Amino acid sequence: MTASPGSPRRNRVSPFGDIEATPARGLLMGNRGILHDDKGELGRARWRSRAWISCVLAYKGARRAIMSPGSYTELFFCDEAVAMAAGHRPCALCRRADFERFRAGWARGPGEGRAERASTIDARLHASRLDAARRPARFPARLGDLPDGAMATRAGDPGVAWLVRQGGVRRWSHDGYGPREDADPGETVTVLTPRLLVEVLRAGYTPLLHPSAG
Repeated sequence: MTASPGSPRRNRVSPFGDIEATPARGLLMGNRGILHDDKGELGRARWRSRAWISCVLAYKGARRAIMSPGSYTELFFCDEAVAMAAGHRPCALCRRADFERFRAGWARGPGEGRAERASTIDARLHASRLDAARRPARFPARLGDLPDGAMATRAGDPGVAWLVRQGGVRRWSHDGYGPREDADPGETVTVLTPRLLVEVLRAGYTPLLHPSAG
C-alpha cells in the first residue's frame, strides 16, 4: 500500500539492518542502491550494490526528492553506531574526513597495515555480511571485549539492541538511547556490528553518536 501524504516512509534502518517506517529523525542518510519501485515502495531486495554507505543529511546545498523513480533509496540512521551495525561505512565523498579516519582504522585493524581503496573495503564487507545459512552474520563476544560504538543483543531479549558505551550499555530506539546501565563485562552478548567493523572501532575509529548516547 502506498503511504499517505505526510506519513513516514519506510526508510529508517535499525541496528538489525531492518528498514522500517517511523517519524523519528536521524543524524545520517545513506544508501545501498535502488530498493524501491516507481511508487516508492520497498521490494524484497535489501541491497543492489556492494557499497553500503552513510552520508551527511546536507551536502553543498543539493536537494533530492526522496525515493524518486530510478534513483537510489535514501536510508536514514539514528547515528553512525546504527549505520555500522547495519553494515554501512562512511561515504568517501560527502564525509571525506570521516572516511579517511575510517580507512586509517581499517588499516590498523582488518586491513593489516594496508590503506585499502573504498572498493576493496566494500568487497570485503559485502562478503562478510551473511553467514553460511544466508542470514545476517552475528557472533558471540564478552561485553567487556567490545569497543565503544559496537551494538549487540543480550540473552533473553534478542529483539532489543544495546549500544556499548563507556563501560556500560544504552538501549537503542529510533529516537535515540536510554540512560546508561551498568553491565557485567563478562556477560556474553550477540554482536550486531559486523566483525570487520568491530575491528575498525577497536582500532580507534570514533563514530558519530546521537546526543542521547552521552
